[in-house]
Amino acid sequence: MKKSFLFALLFASFFAANAQRLSKHKKAIIASVEKHERELIAVSDSIWALAETAFEEHQSARILADYAESQGFNVERGVAGIPTAFVATYGSGSPVISVLGEFDALPGISQKASPVKEALNEGAAGHGCGHNLFGAGSLGAALAVKELIETGKIKGTVKFLGTPSEEKFFGKIWMVREGLWNDVDVNLSWHPAAQTEADVQSSLALVDFKVEFFGQTAHASADPWNGRSASDALEIYTTGINYYREHVKPTVRIHYHIQDGGQVVNVVPDYSKLWVRVRDTKREGMMPVYERIKEMAEGAAIMADVDYKISLISGIYEVLVNRRGGEIMQSNLELLGPIEYTEDEIAFGKRIQQETGKEQVGMDASINPLLPTAEHPGGGSTDVGDVSWNVANINLGVTTAPKGTPWHSWAVVACGGMSIGHKGMTYAAKAMGMTMVDLFENPKWVEQVKSEYKERKGNTVYEAIVPDGPPPINQ
Repeated sequence: MKKSFLFALLFASFFAANAQRLSKHKKAIIASVEKHERELIAVSDSIWALAETAFEEHQSARILADYAESQGFNVERGVAGIPTAFVATYGSGSPVISVLGEFDALPGISQKASPVKEALNEGAAGHGCGHNLFGAGSLGAALAVKELIETGKIKGTVKFLGTPSEEKFFGKIWMVREGLWNDVDVNLSWHPAAQTEADVQSSLALVDFKVEFFGQTAHASADPWNGRSASDALEIYTTGINYYREHVKPTVRIHYHIQDGGQVVNVVPDYSKLWVRVRDTKREGMMPVYERIKEMAEGAAIMADVDYKISLISGIYEVLVNRRGGEIMQSNLELLGPIEYTEDEIAFGKRIQQETGKEQVGMDASINPLLPTAEHPGGGSTDVGDVSWNVANINLGVTTAPKGTPWHSWAVVACGGMSIGHKGMTYAAKAMGMTMVDLFENPKWVEQVKSEYKERKGNTVYEAIVPDGPPPINQ
């Protein structure tokens, strides 16, 4: 008996057993997602092909908002001063459950839906974090819940929040500042991943800022003594940062990108600029490092005899974990069971692994257990963290790429434009929709999730880490 046939047989038995345990409303969620599956895939694939970057996602946002509106949601566009941010709402009264949808791409990693590196549009952007799947999958969950509210089977309000610019400026910060989650009881979010799990791990807090140095030009050979080099200041500054790395805690990450180091070799440059980012697992650990690195910019300016300017771009909080919400999500993952992959999809995944130098093990179809929450997790950062400090939040990760795939790479773009990504997207829609049903049907569970949120937040007063004024739309 072939392994693929045996797996299919076991999967069918598992699904048949779990189907008997599914409530009628959860069966309705699954049926709704499957009914709209082709439409959701079309939405996702359109956004995948557009690959619009931070605050430029005009067509992608329109596709999602138009689809929500066509399905009966009340859509408010251009919220929080962001043209590509929107809120789609259906229902009335409590509880109010929201779900997030991202849709921005990453520059420079355009890729065909192919397991070998091959740009779709050379030099263009690509969805190397799977946000085309993120937005469409979340909207699929909201739509399934909306249909239950519409038929009177559950009561309350469902919201889908279209949240742009997660990869660069962190658009959710301005949406939080606008109070868009003030009336929400519980928020749900998911993210494409290489494994499926109810995510009860935090993320890294982060702060972004720009440093500019201003000097005096001069001829680099004839009279360099008349020049004051902004490039010298930049080099001194980055050297200081690199020496400082030895003396920070292991949880800290420091990155910088030189954006302007001078234009020509025979002119002492009078201007330089770099983009600096500091992270830590806790905001309180990040802030002292941030302050120290700002002081180092002043020192570099003094040594090079130039002026300097520091400009805050934005900053985000670490995710505030909610384990009770994770438990509810976990139960629904176990009801759904693992994603089933075809032999062609497994071969696609293995070729991706071959091309990226990873062990060729294919797809991870397992449902991971609910893991202990690490005090100091690794990984990246997300503006979902800011949402989680303002409303109880439940996170989910779903397999949309083969095990070991490097994220923010062409390999993730490839999977997001074909059936591996599509299957993860529809699975996420079902899992989140089922979890929302649990919250609508069990007021005590909503209170348990909210109670844990309040306990973990404690006396912390949330203050957005952004400069005064509107979002940096045209930067």
